[in-house]
Amino acid sequence: MLESIHSPADLRKLQRSDLPRLAADVRQCVLDNVSQTGGHLSSNLGTVELTVALHYVFNTPEDRIVWDVGHQTYPHKILTGRRERMPTLRQLGGLSGFPRRDESEYDTFGTAHSSTSISAALGMAIAARQKGESRHAIAVIGDGAMTAGMAFEAMNNAGIEDCKLLVILNDNDMSISPPVGALNRYLAQLMSGSLYSTAKNMGKNVLKGAPPLFELAKRFEQHAKGMVVPATMFEQFGFNYIGPIDGHDLDSLIPTLENIKHLKGPQFLHVITKKGQGYKLAEEDPVNYHGPGKFDPKVGLVPAATPPKPAFMHIFGQWLCDMAATDKRLVGITPAMREGSGMVEFHKRFPDRYYDVGIAEQHAVTFAAGLACEGLKPVVAIYSTFLQRGYDQLIHDVALQNLPVVFALDRAGLVGADGATHAGAYDIAYLRCIPNMSVACPSDERECRLLLSTAYAQNHPVAVRYPRGAGVGVDAGTDLETVPFGKAEIRRQGQGLCILAFGTLLYPALQVAEKLNATVVNMRWAKPLDTDMLIQMAASHERFVTLEDACVMGGAGSAVGEFMQKADILKPLLSLGLPDEFVEHGDPAKLMALHGLDAPGIELSIRQKWPSSASKD
Repeated sequence: MLESIHSPADLRKLQRSDLPRLAADVRQCVLDNVSQTGGHLSSNLGTVELTVALHYVFNTPEDRIVWDVGHQTYPHKILTGRRERMPTLRQLGGLSGFPRRDESEYDTFGTAHSSTSISAALGMAIAARQKGESRHAIAVIGDGAMTAGMAFEAMNNAGIEDCKLLVILNDNDMSISPPVGALNRYLAQLMSGSLYSTAKNMGKNVLKGAPPLFELAKRFEQHAKGMVVPATMFEQFGFNYIGPIDGHDLDSLIPTLENIKHLKGPQFLHVITKKGQGYKLAEEDPVNYHGPGKFDPKVGLVPAATPPKPAFMHIFGQWLCDMAATDKRLVGITPAMREGSGMVEFHKRFPDRYYDVGIAEQHAVTFAAGLACEGLKPVVAIYSTFLQRGYDQLIHDVALQNLPVVFALDRAGLVGADGATHAGAYDIAYLRCIPNMSVACPSDERECRLLLSTAYAQNHPVAVRYPRGAGVGVDAGTDLETVPFGKAEIRRQGQGLCILAFGTLLYPALQVAEKLNATVVNMRWAKPLDTDMLIQMAASHERFVTLEDACVMGGAGSAVGEFMQKADILKPLLSLGLPDEFVEHGDPAKLMALHGLDAPGIELSIRQKWPSSASKD
């Protein structure tokens, strides 16, 4: 049946009775493709029926659907003409793992960070009203994303607007027992129906002449609904709340959505879904099946035959435990990224000093500032791309007050399959311009541990940035030694050409240096720069190259150029890093090579800049 669906228009031609079979086909398609490409699995298996129902009831793409976060949109892609391209998912030049406006007209808003959907959908609904167009705007948001303040800011705004906005809360952290589910189905349809809506409004108009009776009726309504729904909080925001209903029950979803279409004002539908629905292994272990690599669906995830090299996040996690064991002031904070940041063991060992604040990056940063004010030593484990969301708090609440907060920035540089939305390309640029802030760039696993300890020892804010995955395989050690703050080291002595390496690009720099007889300096710190080292190198070298896995504009190379200009060091400088463009998804090694940041690419850039480098100085 799925083969006949090339667009939602084809879907809407089907009989209601055909939809469960179609949903089963979509679920199998998701499983077959993700097992071959890797990607987000649990969340997508959980949204199959909801996706089918939305495209069946609403006139997409005329009606706009905004998917919060967007990692649950594989069924949406399958039903909107991209089924045949699913084998290219998250591959270089293939389908994105997230909605993209330039990929399909059905992707009405690009999403990958959480809690943006209600704001965007409200903008679309207001625009439709302003232009005199009769279209619906639907925001599909998860229960995790509802912890972010932006979602509530949007609801606060939406509740006072008369527009065709529907917010669907995809709640996958709860379950409905069958008896309650049946009752919810009935009540949800009743509460979304025009008869109920009209009767409710007529009753209000009649009773307004008798205030005591009106108040009594209002209270009765709230209490009656409170027996079957979680709360009337959303109604206090000005939404008409409906639900909760079973998000896997098409016989519940479709009539409820059809009723909602005819209601006026902002609507809020609460649906309950299960992560991994329909694939038993993912249902039982939704965390490990959240974003798996390639696997055999018949077997499931199996441990690698040879243990992989420890990833940087594991190096951080072990260091965090070791430092916490020696310093009772240490507190670990994560905005809903315990597994992704390597904090599982820390949570087990130090539960009283572990704080998962949910998807609330702004709060995480200011919360850390409050802890630091009282003499504790907070370590905020956060992805580089997500710290962007707490930038004002970083400046105003941490740096301005010069508080000793350590930011462990995972996913620095390119992240591969997740693409531009998750790339940590801007951290050096956006951090180094902040007074009191320091930025460390470890080159390998051992140095990551050393620089974390060094950062922790400081009495001001320090960020330590490290990439996703493993490094070159250097033993990180188990000690808590430090290195001199703000000081670089010479890793290879050459002549003429000096390569200043920031972070893990040190190792391709050393390869290039062997061919060009260049000096290589492991800079370690993007801020403060080791200016003594730069002066020393300038006295004995004619040309300089800077290397960083971050944006060139405003980055570490810019910092070197600024210092050389200030110090009147008139030496040619080539800054290599990520270009002034968003780097799309693909294999990280291929992407680095594509942008000239592997050893051959670095060598080529140097030879093109200075052809005389072809012969050793």
